[in-house]
Amino acid sequence: MRLFECGTLVPGCAWHTRAENDAEVVRRVVEHMRDTHGETVIRENMVDNIKARIVDEPKVESA
Repeated sequence: MRLFECGTLVPGCAWHTRAENDAEVVRRVVEHMRDTHGETVIRENMVDNIKARIVDEPKVESA
């Protein structure tokens, strides 16, 4: 799974999302940026900043 934490882009925001692929993560983040942070125009550099902050979700080891 791929993970994005909004606080890495917008300090203080605790929202996060995860999905199987980066394209779905970006789609969800763009929707969040519009709905929550009032971004009306998502420029290419914003998408690049989002992509740069998507990481592999850490694996949780079971006992």
